[in-house]
Amino acid sequence: MNRRFLMFVLLLVTALLVACVEQQPTTPTEAPAVDQEEAPEDEGEVVETPDEEGEQPGTGEAVRVGVVYPLTGALAATGVASQDAFLLAAEIVNNEYPDLNLPMAAEAGLTCLGGAPIELIFADHQMSPEIGASETERLITEQDVVAIIGAYASAVSNTASQAAERLGIPFVNAQSTSPQLHQRGFRWYFRTTPHDAVFSELMFQFLDDVREQGMEINTVATIYENTLFGSDSSETQNQFAEEYGFEVVANVAYPSETADMTSEVQQLIGADPDVVLPTSYVADAILMMRTFESQNYAPAAILAQGVGFTEGSFLETVGETGEYILSREVFSLDLQENKPIIGQVNDMFNEQYDRDLEGATARSFTALLVLADAINRACSTEPEDIRQALLETDIPAEQIIMPWEGVRFDPETGQNELGTGVMVQAFEGQYYTVWPFDLATRELVWPYPTWDER
Repeated sequence: MNRRFLMFVLLLVTALLVACVEQQPTTPTEAPAVDQEEAPEDEGEVVETPDEEGEQPGTGEAVRVGVVYPLTGALAATGVASQDAFLLAAEIVNNEYPDLNLPMAAEAGLTCLGGAPIELIFADHQMSPEIGASETERLITEQDVVAIIGAYASAVSNTASQAAERLGIPFVNAQSTSPQLHQRGFRWYFRTTPHDAVFSELMFQFLDDVREQGMEINTVATIYENTLFGSDSSETQNQFAEEYGFEVVANVAYPSETADMTSEVQQLIGADPDVVLPTSYVADAILMMRTFESQNYAPAAILAQGVGFTEGSFLETVGETGEYILSREVFSLDLQENKPIIGQVNDMFNEQYDRDLEGATARSFTALLVLADAINRACSTEPEDIRQALLETDIPAEQIIMPWEGVRFDPETGQNELGTGVMVQAFEGQYYTVWPFDLATRELVWPYPTWDER
């Protein structure tokens, strides 16, 4: 009994001592001094404002930009390559590259927002217009992005930009070329690339120049995938064919991502045009050329509406079957001979991702720099301020890697007014500029050699 009583008393005394200790005021420990330049910024938007002595505040909070692209499915290779180009552009924005004559390269980050970095939030639309719209909405409402770049395919850009328009967020379109996209009266839509009306007219100007050099060109035929991209392209090409005096002898549509083109190629053989004008994504372009070869079909020229015929995987996949194909293009690596910035950026891209720039990746790279430049000039992450800054964009030709006259958006449509293109032809697995003739790095081969002549 005595032992139990003593243990009880001991426990009671211990509890009382602990309680007394917990009630004593604590003495704070002095924190070590922190260099002011290394102190973390407060959370929230940081706007860089010079202090009285002209010093700039530290790095601001990251500015999020949503990127909606096909990262899986038939166009995954294109989407992933574009993703790499966006990442390279973000690296240039976020760090100092004073030797690059590009927007946002000289200093690190968005200088007007305290040196804030660009943070890219990617979403996969899987080539579905419905998913493209829902992913755009998710990035805006759940990921707090200040703008969207998307969405490669015209049909997906159509729905994704509708979602951005409804939610009042800038939507920058890097590659989609359907003319309808800038004709909808949208306030928040901006397209850096030229569209297919521009490209189609260039194609017929090229054919007209070739005809003036003595080549017999009278008839054309279009073959196109049956989504917004292809159908708009064919319609536009028909308009310019009439304007420039060429007869359209066939318009052949096929289901996008089809497994067989035998009947469509047979229609072309029956129509017997001098020039075939394909509008296709890459899987269809590969199938089309293999079907041309298997059917021993070789018109005088194949002049493609870029895209599937000019992406990196196309010539790699079809090999010699792709030789001598002509295409309109928004970018050509051989232009670095007269524009060194192309070579500088391509060397960086190749070193990091083991591939060269081409039309899709060059346009992705350019679009992000244009958007970052606008955000920086806006000195704000408010959507309306960014929209106004985009409207005021005026980037000269020497500060972009594209063969354009620059970037300046039409205030009514959001379309870049200064975009143009070139014609390229495939030789030894690579495209070279053949028109305009004063920019050509290889001499045009016309007509297209027959399969027996190779």
